[in-house]
Amino acid sequence: MEYETRFFGTVDLSDDKVLTFEEGIMGFPDMKRWTILYDKDRGENAPVSWLQSLDESGFAMPIISPFSLVDTYSPLVEDELLAPLGNFKDEDLLIFLSLSVPVGRPADTTANFKAPFIINPENRRGIQIIVDNEDYDIHTKVADLVKKTKA
Repeated sequence: MEYETRFFGTVDLSDDKVLTFEEGIMGFPDMKRWTILYDKDRGENAPVSWLQSLDESGFAMPIISPFSLVDTYSPLVEDELLAPLGNFKDEDLLIFLSLSVPVGRPADTTANFKAPFIINPENRRGIQIIVDNEDYDIHTKVADLVKKTKA
């Protein structure tokens, strides 16, 4: 099916590329259908991709795997919060963090480690939750993490 998007033009998606967030995401409870769009030249290997709403063509946000930024990411989550994902194996889940890029200041980009998106690729269901980890922040500066990784 074809979907119009503000930033990526018309995209043709098969049904297996549509993700359902039954509860929406934080701040956008009515947006329930999403897809992940990748840099067409780098595909799924690109560090940054886009969570594109299929309910609101003008809304997309940059996302990144936490493992692109840190070696370990172990969100503490109560089991009942994961119920909307259906049956799954922990190792099969996909986890993404939203990125916040201040206008004109890309060096100040931050990642939200506190409220990840968790996706079950088997049934294409997703949720966004707030994790219990006290040491995870909603505004972790990406440049600082990259410097630590390189050091």
